[in-house]
Amino acid sequence: QVQLVEFGGGLVQPGGSLTLSCAASGFTFQHYGIGWFRQAPGKEREGVALITKLDSPTYYGDSVKGRFTISRDNAKSTAYLQMNDLKPEDTAIYYCARYYLYGGSTTWNIPGAYDYWGQGTQVTVSS
Repeated sequence: QVQLVEFGGGLVQPGGSLTLSCAASGFTFQHYGIGWFRQAPGKEREGVALITKLDSPTYYGDSVKGRFTISRDNAKSTAYLQMNDLKPEDTAIYYCARYYLYGGSTTWNIPGAYDYWGQGTQVTVSS
């Protein structure tokens, strides 16, 4: 069955860095885009980034552009989210998900465009 498992969350100080991993199984990884979302307490789930199945283009939310980088390793069926210059407002549960549509420019940050989700990993940015 399709599974997505996130790794790498934790506690980091403001200005620090963290890399999240999303290990996929149960499907042909290189045939799908992979996205990252996050959800903070009391807030809606927010699209963070999408990497399409051909690695390009990639999409980022305005609040993370220039600080976060999404990548993938098809040989390992794993996607990554490199997060730099972390801020307290980045604190959230981070989820990876499988993007099942084509294109991406108008749908990448819509949760309904994703059909399978991981269980999430907590990222806390605090001094």
